Amino acid sequence: MTSASPDTTSVAPGPTTEPAAEAISAGRRRRRLSPAAATALSLWVVAVAFALPLMGLLRGQGPAMEEGFMLAFPERVLAGDIPNKDFLHLYGPGSLWFLAAVYKVFSVDIIVERLAGLAQHAGVVSGMWFLARPWGRPMATVVALITLVVLVPPTSLIALAWIGALALGVWSVWAALQSRRAAPGSRSEGRWATGAGLLVAAALLFRPDLVLATSLGVGAALWGSRRRWTRFAVGLGIGLTPYLVHLATAGPWTAIKGMVIEPVFDLRGGRRLPVPPSPDRLTGFLQQVSEFGQRHWPLPAFTTAEQNAIWFWLMFVVVAILVGTGIRAVRRSPGSVPCRTLLAVGLFGLGVLPQGIQRVDGTHFAWATAVSIGFLPVGLSELLRRPLRRTSVRYFVSGAVVVALLVFVLPNHTTRRYTDYVLQTFGNHRVVAHPISWEGRTFYYGRKDVDDAATELLPEVERVSDPGDRLFVGPRDLRQTPYSDAYLYYLLPDLTPATRFIEMDPGVADAEGSGLAEDLASADVVVLSRVWDAWAEPNDSRKVGSDEPVRVLDEQFCHVASFGERRDGNPESPTEGDPLYDLYVPVGSEFCR
Repeated sequence: MTSASPDTTSVAPGPTTEPAAEAISAGRRRRRLSPAAATALSLWVVAVAFALPLMGLLRGQGPAMEEGFMLAFPERVLAGDIPNKDFLHLYGPGSLWFLAAVYKVFSVDIIVERLAGLAQHAGVVSGMWFLARPWGRPMATVVALITLVVLVPPTSLIALAWIGALALGVWSVWAALQSRRAAPGSRSEGRWATGAGLLVAAALLFRPDLVLATSLGVGAALWGSRRRWTRFAVGLGIGLTPYLVHLATAGPWTAIKGMVIEPVFDLRGGRRLPVPPSPDRLTGFLQQVSEFGQRHWPLPAFTTAEQNAIWFWLMFVVVAILVGTGIRAVRRSPGSVPCRTLLAVGLFGLGVLPQGIQRVDGTHFAWATAVSIGFLPVGLSELLRRPLRRTSVRYFVSGAVVVALLVFVLPNHTTRRYTDYVLQTFGNHRVVAHPISWEGRTFYYGRKDVDDAATELLPEVERVSDPGDRLFVGPRDLRQTPYSDAYLYYLLPDLTPATRFIEMDPGVADAEGSGLAEDLASADVVVLSRVWDAWAEPNDSRKVGSDEPVRVLDEQFCHVASFGERRDGNPESPTEGDPLYDLYVPVGSEFCR
């Protein structure tokens, strides 16, 4: 409840002071922005926050497998391949259909992919702005900026399915709240509820595992009206019909296995990290690698391992604050849409917590808490309602606490990386991304030795192959498949992937009977990578899988050449100086040595 401004005109009424007071009041009104201008200014501030690191993000290094398959998968869809059936894909087909449409219009290109990722990230951030709008434009701006700084830096602008699903999920909660805001029984109420159903369906087409978050968040928003639920169900049913197409084309069991069995049961043992995370050391291999070359942070800070440990417990604390204050607010004012908004966002944040538990590293913490930490200033302002009666003071303190949290407690994956990307945008490069280019396509890699090796490899692959030949890319020891240089499929589009394991995961590709050996046997060209030989995590990725692919390689392929020389910066590394890529062709080929 805001306090009224003092009435200065009543202090000294009279013919002399009254016109002066009126003039002052008129001047204040003239200086005050119109609602439309204030909204435009607020959104402009958020847009600038996106623009500052943009060039750094567009030219920054990308993960070899994750960004590689978000380039390769949609291109396979354009070629007629079906997710889950023709290649391993652990999520819904929606994100691949979306990117395939984008690539069809604008071409398959890493900048196009990252701009699509920018649109997805902007969808999350703008959705958070609109959810926080009932608390005023300044609060909405702060919420949007915090969400941006938490969400964007860990994986830059990669158009991953999770980001798209999160954007659709956030907007589905907003649409459901709009239905609640409309007059009961009105046409508008039904339309917004139907729209919420369509948005939830779209989110589930991207990531089926967002079902818990959308059920909780949208459920809280729609609660109390059978008509809203009915119209929501109509929208949901219509929106999910594309799954019928996918089930029909991929096959029901194949689709269920790819979207449920493999990611939930087969994959977890090889990707899960110890819970809770250790404050003494990083256990995730990719996070260990990302520590090299980080820009110096001038402020006092915990180590990255300590920040991970704090962030893990903070996930639960933040959600508890939002849900707790949301319940209290709804009890105090059951008919208030803002109070219901706080509860709905808190429950949505509760529903995405499994994302931060399944793999306890900074990237997954960011994905699991971008919404809840972003909305934390609203929750704290509600928590501070009694001790801080003045609204503006309460809002300022709440926002300042969360900003301090990101600057002093959790900077390494948030404010520190955001600042680094901003500096890269303006030409100050600390972590240099090395462009690997071939036949008009470019991929940005984080290691110069891999760049050099790939630059040598790609012309040789073209020399020993013909367009349409089948290309197999995998790790040097095919008994362990923790990761893949999937970006090579993107750089070699004239060759057809020989395996459904463009993405390689431990316990899946290297499992007995996975079909990896048969895929390898069908290849015309084989590229095996030693880049990830040092992979070591305290999980099932250490286990040695089927040796059948190794026998196929030894019996049916001959070695053509090795490329590159490992320079990982560790002179004591047992693999320092080893080649990074090996090229093979079938026995009997004219290119066999």
